[in-house]
Amino acid sequence: MDRGAPAGAAAGTRGFVSDNCSGIHPEVLAAIAGANAGHQPSYGDDEVTQRLQKIFRRHFGGTALGYPVLTGTGANVVALRAMTGRWGAVLCSADAHINTDEGGAPEQLAGLKLDAVPAPGGKLRPEQIAAFAEAAGDVHGAQPEVVSLTQPTEWGVVYSVDELARLCAAAHERGLLVHMDGARLCNAAAALDLRLRAITTDVGVDVVSFGGTKIGLMLGEAVVILNPAAVPGAEFARKSTTQLASKMRFISAQFEALLGDDLWWRIASHGNRMARLMEAGLRSAAGVEILHEVDANAVFAAMPPAVVDRLRGRFPLQISGPAVGLVRLMMSFDTTEQDVEDFVRAVYQEAAPG
Repeated sequence: MDRGAPAGAAAGTRGFVSDNCSGIHPEVLAAIAGANAGHQPSYGDDEVTQRLQKIFRRHFGGTALGYPVLTGTGANVVALRAMTGRWGAVLCSADAHINTDEGGAPEQLAGLKLDAVPAPGGKLRPEQIAAFAEAAGDVHGAQPEVVSLTQPTEWGVVYSVDELARLCAAAHERGLLVHMDGARLCNAAAALDLRLRAITTDVGVDVVSFGGTKIGLMLGEAVVILNPAAVPGAEFARKSTTQLASKMRFISAQFEALLGDDLWWRIASHGNRMARLMEAGLRSAAGVEILHEVDANAVFAAMPPAVVDRLRGRFPLQISGPAVGLVRLMMSFDTTEQDVEDFVRAVYQEAAPG
C-alpha cells in the first residue's frame, strides 16, 4: 500500500498518494546540512550516532538500542532476521506490509516463514496467536517464534494500549517475541496522546521497526531493540542484509532532529488532524463511504469508479484493495487545510448528479 506511484495527474501535483511523496521537513534538512562539516568516523562510530543512542533510550527506555538503517523493508528484515532462527515462523496480518509490499524480502533474506492470517482492519487477535503457537515442536512445520504487529495498521487503524498489552502477553506466555512495524508509529502515539514507550516498551514489545521517511526524513529508518537480552546479533543482521550505512551520521542527524525535541509530535499531530478534516469533508459526498476508523493520518474512502476515474485526472491517487473505487488518502507534514479543501471540493464536483 505504500508504493506511492501517482496515477493520472501530472507529476509534481500535490496529492495524497503517500506520505512518502512529500519532501524533507525543513528542520530535518537543516540537520543534514549541520552534519556535513568536517570528517567523522564511519559506520556508526560518529558523534551524532552516539548522541542518538541517548535519545532512543529517552523515548523507549534505558535498555533500548537503536540501529539506523536505510529503508523500511531493510528495518523489517534486520529486525526479523535478528529475532528468528532459520526455521522460524512469523505471524502477521494478511495485509501486513511485510507480507504484501516487500517483494518477499523477509522470507528471502531472513530465511523465515510468514504465517499471514485474515485480520479485519489489520488487527491481530490473541486467539490467533494461540493458534499460531500450537505448531511449536512439529518437525514438519516452521517453528512459531515471532508475532509482528503494525502500528498503526496498514488500514490506518490504531491498536489501543490494552489491545497491545493483551497481544504481547499472549505471545510471551507462549515463548514468542513481538515485533512492531512502526512505519507510522509517531502517528499512532499522537493519536493516542501517549509517548512512544507507552505503546512499545511498556506493553511488552521486543523490537520496533521505527519509521522516519514517512514523517519527514529524506531517508532512514531505525531498528530499536527494546529487549536486548532476547534479541542478540542485530548488529550482524544489519551488516549482512546490506543496511549498515557508511556515512551513518546523515541518517542519525535526521533522527536527532525528529526525536531530539518535539518535532515528531508536531508532524504526527498535524497529519492526524488533516486526516480528520478530510474524513469530515468527505462523509456527506454522494456515493462516498469512509472505511475503517480514521485514527492516524490515513483515510480510506470507497467512491464510485467513474468518480475515481475523473478525480485521477486532477490528483495523483492510489487505488487500494480489490475494489476499483477504494482510494487511500495519506496526509503528510506539509499537507495544508487548503489541500484538503481543494480535494474535498473536487470530490463533490465529480460526484454531483448529472
